[in-house]
Amino acid sequence: MKKTLTAITIAVAALLSMAACASPAPAPSIAVKASTVIIDVRSAPEYVGGHLQDAINIDLQSPDFDTLVAALPIDGDYIIYCATGNRSAAAVTRMADLGFTTLTDADGITDASAATGLAIVVDK
Repeated sequence: MKKTLTAITIAVAALLSMAACASPAPAPSIAVKASTVIIDVRSAPEYVGGHLQDAINIDLQSPDFDTLVAALPIDGDYIIYCATGNRSAAAVTRMADLGFTTLTDADGITDASAATGLAIVVDK
């Protein structure tokens, strides 16, 4: 009897773990409006290798970063991402210092894609 209960317990556990693997992906947690500007702050080669759909590229490490960003509407809605989240955090700080207020740090590209629901696309 004890062996039967153990076998049943193992079978139920296996079924539950398979059901957990089949669960749907979580819904995006960052709302992207039609007016939202997505900014990829990685280098141009990184951007060309794969970026979020409709993202513009403004390289944080470019000497022109502040000038290029300052040309954007200060009252816009911006989502910023990079490769791992380090540069996006720095870009958000610099943009806030320039007076931008509606900024979302979406972290690295993979997390940004999951959080926004935007696909990663590759330029051809």
